[in-house]
Amino acid sequence: MNVTLARKLKLIYRQEKISAFIFTFGVMDAMLGGFSQRWSLLSLGMLLVIIGGWMRWLQIQKTKKAFTFNTPQRYLNPSTSDLTPLPPLKRKRDYLS
Repeated sequence: MNVTLARKLKLIYRQEKISAFIFTFGVMDAMLGGFSQRWSLLSLGMLLVIIGGWMRWLQIQKTKKAFTFNTPQRYLNPSTSDLTPLPPLKRKRDYLS
């Protein structure tokens, strides 16, 4: 197996354990049902693969919605010239005298 593919599969499996488990369980059921000519096990496995993929898709959609938020636009207040400026800073020795 390709190293990058293995890393991606590990990353996906670690992020969403429940959907990955359902997907893996469905693949195994489908394989066992397909090789042993048990159509009920094959159909159950395919159903679980679809459910696992659907759950994963929903979780991806949730994370996309969480990151797509609009930043509020903030504008500065118009400057008013009637405010007095801050007094000039004095040195520390001027305070002591």
